[in-house]
Parts: sequence; structure tokens; C-alpha cells
Amino acid sequence: MNDENKSVAIFDDDEDILSICHYVLQDQGWEVNTFSSCDDVVNKLKACKPKVIFMDNWIPPKGGIIATQEIKNDIDLKDIPVIYFSANSEISKLANTAGAEHFLAKPFDLDHLTEAIKTVLKSK
Repeated sequence: MNDENKSVAIFDDDEDILSICHYVLQDQGWEVNTFSSCDDVVNKLKACKPKVIFMDNWIPPKGGIIATQEIKNDIDLKDIPVIYFSANSEISKLANTAGAEHFLAKPFDLDHLTEAIKTVLKSK
């Protein structure tokens, strides 16, 4: 992994999840950008240029599927892997509909958070 960009973006409306993910990933050397809404998602991502994006399914105002599709429709962002995460039992179907590369079911073990990042970066 090239170390000049160890940036990750996390979209979730649950402040506890944002702070736990921030703590764990920052501890591993990641620059963590957290967002509690997905409005203006394209500009938010262009500003922080993450290597990986975590997207919650129920993120306001429009939800993770639409937000992920906006990311995948942008020429500059479409190749950034998106890890879809949700407590929904249909998560694999939702992730597929959204166009995400990977998914992580909530609640998740903190080890799974870092494993998901390794998985998507390996498959790029």
C-alpha cells in the first residue's frame, strides 16, 4: 500500500460508530474523515481524496445506495472502493445494488473493519 495516501472516509449517522472507527483506524495510521450525512458526497470526497470509503445504508438525507451510485458515476471517484455497511439482513443485495465493492454487516468485530480495507485494496 502506498503510504502517501492512507486516507479513509466514513459515512454513518451513528456518532458511536464514527468515533469507534475513527479511533481504531487512526491508531493504525489512517487519516480518518467522518461524515454524518451524505449530502454533497462527491465534493466531500474530492476534498479528502480517500483510498477507501465506508458507506452506511441508512445515511441521511438520501441513503447509502444513492450516495454510492453518485460516487460510482463520478469519473474521479469511481475507482475508489466502497465498503457498504449496515445491520440490514439483505446487506449483500443492498451493496450490490449500490455498486459497492465489499460489505460489512453490523455489528462487526473491529478486526473485520481492517480486514475489509485489506480485502478491497488487495483486489484493486
